[in-house]
Amino acid sequence: MFDTIVWATDGSPLAEKALPLVTELAELHGSKVVAVHANEVLPGRLGGQPMLADEDDLTATIERRVAELCEKGISAELEVRTGVRGVAELIADAAYDCGAELIVISTHGRGASASALLGSVSRRLLHAADCPVLVVTPSHDRHHAGVASV
Repeated sequence: MFDTIVWATDGSPLAEKALPLVTELAELHGSKVVAVHANEVLPGRLGGQPMLADEDDLTATIERRVAELCEKGISAELEVRTGVRGVAELIADAAYDCGAELIVISTHGRGASASALLGSVSRRLLHAADCPVLVVTPSHDRHHAGVASV
C-alpha cells in the first residue's frame, strides 16, 4: 500500500516518537523509508546559516536512526532539505520528489482544540503535502492504533 513513507524528523526526542509507527508500517508494507530533515536557513545578511546551532548533531542523530532501520532490513535513506522556505514546504517538496504515499510526523499534542493539538509545522504540512499526512502525538499507543488497517 505504501511503497515509500516519509518520516519527517528534526532529530528531536519528540520526532522519535513517530519512529516505531514508521518502522511497523514499513515492515508491514515492505516500504522504503525516507527520513526527511528540513534544514531551514536564515535569509538575508546571515543567509545560508542554519536556524539551529546544533544542526550537525541533529543530522548525525537522524543518520544513526536511518542506519538502525537498515540493520532491521528496511530500505531507508536520509534526505536533508535546505532552504529559506518553511519547514513544512521543504518536507512536502521532498515527499513529492521521492514519490511518497505517506508522511508521518510527530506533534506535541497539547491542548483541547484541534488547532492547539497540532504544532505549526504539522498543521502547515497538512495543507502543503500532496499525499496523506499521519500526525502522531506523544501519547500514541501503537498497540491500540490498528496499524494493520492503515
